[in-house]
Amino acid sequence: MKRLEGKSAWVTGAGSGIGRAIAILFAQEGAKVALTGRRTAPLEETAAMIGSGAVIVPCDQIAAALATVESSIGGPDILVNNAGVNLPKRYMHQLTPDSIRALVDGNLTAPFMTSIAVLPGMRKRGGGHLIQIASMAGKGISFLSGPGYTAAKHGFVALSQSINQENGIHNIRSCCICPGEVATDILKNRPEPVPAEDIERLLQPEDIAAMALFVATMPARANITEMLVTPTYMRLLAPQAKKVAAM
Repeated sequence: MKRLEGKSAWVTGAGSGIGRAIAILFAQEGAKVALTGRRTAPLEETAAMIGSGAVIVPCDQIAAALATVESSIGGPDILVNNAGVNLPKRYMHQLTPDSIRALVDGNLTAPFMTSIAVLPGMRKRGGGHLIQIASMAGKGISFLSGPGYTAAKHGFVALSQSINQENGIHNIRSCCICPGEVATDILKNRPEPVPAEDIERLLQPEDIAAMALFVATMPARANITEMLVTPTYMRLLAPQAKKVAAM
């Protein structure tokens, strides 16, 4: 029997990268999946890769999107909050009110709203699982991600823990997966591009999908509240590590 047979999963940011990889893997494991994202064409590509087990759900309005999910695949038993955004001009002196709003809305407000939306149904059905794809930027402070993204991801990590505190009694679990550098399209917004020779050393979307599946298939009594993962070869620390190795 497939590990997610009979389950339904709503995946945001499903048009590419981590979201696409999770949607495909969950479908392979038997789940019905609802795909949400900013652009329809990439979602159609993901749906074509999956086949009949996938439906595309526009998300202009969260309540309407959830109603479509419920009527098309049921549940959802699992919500995967994967969508996120960063900007090339991400540092304090470059930020504007609009760009700050975009970073906070895309990385915190949106997953906050979808999480709040699914909780009543999960409580009514006797349980559910939220898998929050955050970032190592939510666990520390560095120049790499910029203050807007970093602040929003810290809030996202706190949101996930708060969901657990209030909803564990309802058999609802929230896991925050915090990856380091992943080879996805968001790298294109870096002020300094990742060198081509380092791309293969980064985490890949399939790695995060495997983690999400592990979380989703734990017994209901066990809640993995956070998972932290970095590339084995941490390229930004490599120069110092090489100096240490030569001592």
